[in-house]
Formats: sequence, structure tokens, C-alpha cells
Amino acid sequence: MTIRPETQVLPAPAMTIGGRAVRATQTFDVVDPAIGQVFAQAPDASDAQLDAAVQAARDAFPAWAALPWGERQAMLARVAGIYMANQEELARLLTREQGKPLARARSEVAVAAHWYAEFAKMALPELVLQDTAQAHVAVRRVPVGVVGAMVPWNYPVVLAAWKIAPGLLAGNTMVLKPSPFTPLVTLRLGELLREVLPPGVLNIVSGGESLGPRMSAHHGFDKLSFTGSSATGRAVMRSASGTLKRLTLELGGNDAAIVMPDVDVDAVAKELFWGAFVNSGQICIAAKRLYIHEAIYARMAKALVALAEATRMAPGDAEGAELGPVQNRRQFDRLRELLADCRQRGLRLLSGGEPASGPGYFFPVTLVDNPPDDARVVREEPFGPILPLLKFRDVDEVVARANASEYGLAGSVWCRDEAQALAIARRLETGTVWINEIQTASPHKPMAGHKQSGLGVENGLEGLMTYTQPQTISLRRAA
Repeated sequence: MTIRPETQVLPAPAMTIGGRAVRATQTFDVVDPAIGQVFAQAPDASDAQLDAAVQAARDAFPAWAALPWGERQAMLARVAGIYMANQEELARLLTREQGKPLARARSEVAVAAHWYAEFAKMALPELVLQDTAQAHVAVRRVPVGVVGAMVPWNYPVVLAAWKIAPGLLAGNTMVLKPSPFTPLVTLRLGELLREVLPPGVLNIVSGGESLGPRMSAHHGFDKLSFTGSSATGRAVMRSASGTLKRLTLELGGNDAAIVMPDVDVDAVAKELFWGAFVNSGQICIAAKRLYIHEAIYARMAKALVALAEATRMAPGDAEGAELGPVQNRRQFDRLRELLADCRQRGLRLLSGGEPASGPGYFFPVTLVDNPPDDARVVREEPFGPILPLLKFRDVDEVVARANASEYGLAGSVWCRDEAQALAIARRLETGTVWINEIQTASPHKPMAGHKQSGLGVENGLEGLMTYTQPQTISLRRAA
């Protein structure tokens, strides 16, 4: 495993408030997860600086909302170009603070640029309900106002784009907060976008764990868009209720993948391996419970073990790295808790297990052999490279087990019989079901969490509409 030499701690960059670089008096540490050491400082926004960011967004809102839709589309297209022009710099910074392999970081920047470019093509035309000699009735979409966006640490560049692109296109102004674990790439983006966006349209503030609750309770926001855990989402909802803020909450998941006996085992094993372990399993729409028909269970398990043993885990900037470390110590310790529960129950591990000693938060790909449904590794979202392999016999059984979760974000069905696959998919209690594919998110595909996996919609025209409000204009014409 490649270990970086110790480096000097980088000073805190500036935040972006009202189109200006604003520095904070207080700072906090940013840790490189590949070595488990502080490598940078980040600004910790004060109450006054948060107030200033919200006020800057409020001041910028009338002019931004009044821009023709096409001008805002053109602005998003320019933002996409800024991302790609700075792809390598952004990717290297992302790898340093998040831990993912550099190739994946480059891809994340490119995917974010794609989100802006595709949203730049979207429109929400007026809906005419009546147009007669007597009356004209139409419904148009108007922006909500000032939006507060809170982004997690697993995909900070892409998930910020999921919020910024529709939010700005719809005519809102925004204050965005990155995770305290991965603030640097977002702060750098704020600096770059000052050259493109009018002052106050997009403000970026960073801070420790107190900043999120301060944003949730702030009276100056008309809407909050949050991506993170279900527990934190509930806290955001409680805090936002005092001022009846609109909410989009994209929360946790415990996605089931159902594998029928007619599949090509080796081909599907490879897709499911990466569908579970890309980004070291730190993605809300990863496969987290793998239900395999008993007729192919042994062959599928063997294929997955071979993939686990052949995959290189290393610091993200190391040559040939395919998986990086877990992003932070808290998540690393949680994975060790789940592993301890597996051992306490006497469960069999097909691969992985206890992390090797050494620096960084490297947790090996761990496959758990057919644990009981009440095991923590089955009931809880691990958000890391641990995957339970679960044996099933018939469709009714596996659908019931897949649905026996408080979460309902996504799931997948793997089956050559299209009619059977569709029948199973329609019985799953999730916002998204993939058939013979996984994690194929798109700017044009709405993603909504069912059950405890969230409120509202991200992406697609439905997601764009959540950043607007309907306004009905009813005109009675003179006789």
C-alpha cells in the first residue's frame, strides 16, 4: 500500500459570500483518509457570516429570478464548461479529501458537468388550462426564493450539482454547505464560479457540525435541500418546521438486489460487485443486501469472492487504485462495529474481515455468508464495503424480505425473463428499481425515496419542479 509522505497543513481557503472571497476567524481540520492525518484547514462560518450569505442570496434573488429562462440556461452551460476546464485540479483535490481513486474523481467532476449541461436544456412551459373567448387560465412555475443546500461527503461534487443545477435554473438563489469532512473542493468551485455567476446567486459557506442545524433553523431560507442520513433528515425536518420551509430530503437506503437463477453468473457478479462496492460502498444507492437464488448461490458467491480478492485497495492517487479508504474515522468505526456483531453471532465471512494495521481508514471488501435477516449487517445500512449474501428459494419469499426494511430508496432485479423481472420490480417498495443494471442515475430520471428514504424528488422535470411553486393566473375576458 502506498503511503504519502507527511506534508505541510494547507491554510484555510475563503468562502464565497455575495460574490466575494470571505475568510473566517475560526477554522477546522480536514483529514486525508488515506493516512488518517490532518492535511488542511477549512473556514468555520460564524453566525454573522451565515446571515450575510443568506442576505446576499436574498438581495440577488429579484434580478436572478427576473432573468429570462434562456439566460439562466446559458449560465448553467458556462458552469459545465468551468468544471471541465478545471477537471484535473478538482479531481485531485477531491481524491485528497474524500479518498476515492483519481479516475473516479475525474469521472465525478465530468458527471457533475454533464448534470449542468443537461439541466441547461430543460424547461417548464406554462400549462394552459383554458383559452377561450371567455377566459384564459394558465399555470406557471415560479421560483421558491432562497434555497439552503446541504451536501454529504461521499459525492460532494456530483451531489452539489444535483441541487445547484435545478435550483439556479428555476430562478432561485442559494447558500450551499459542504460536509465538514469534504469542504475543500466545494470551496474551490465557489471561487471558480465567482467569475461566471452574478454576486449572491450562489454562496458557499463551510463549518463544523453546528452549521447544518443553524441553516435548518435559519428564518431566511424558503427551502432546504438535504442529502444525508435519515436520522439527520428527521432533525432537519423538525428544525425547518418553525418557518414551514419547503423540503427535499434524499436520505438513507438499504437497497436490495434480487438475482434470479437464469442469469449469466460471471457477468452479473461483476456488475453487482461494483454496484455494491464502488466508492468503497459509500453511496446511498449501492446494493446493500444481495439476495441470490439458492440454485446459483454457491457460484455467485465464488465469483464475488474472486472479484474481491483481485481488486486493489490503495490511496486514491496510487497507480492502479480501484478502491480507496473509507472517508472518515466515524464511518470506519461503525463498520468495525458491524463486523464485531457478525463475529459475535458466529457468522461466516467469505472475504475481508478485520482491517490491516497501518495508517488510513482502509476497510477490506467483506462478504458475509447468508446471515439471518435480523443480523445488523442485514437490517442496517452499512455505508461501506460490507455486503451480506442472502439465499432465497421463491419470488414471494424474496419480495417480502426485500420489502422488510424501513428504507425504500432503490433496488435492482437481475433476470433474463423480462416479464418476470418487471413483475418483481413492480412489487418492490422503492422509489427506483433497476432491471439488469444498477446505479444508472441520470439528470432526466427522477429519484424519490419511499418510506424513511426521503421526501420530494431529485432530478428530472419532477426534481426541477420541487424548486418552484405553481402560480395559477386566471383571466376573465370582457364580453
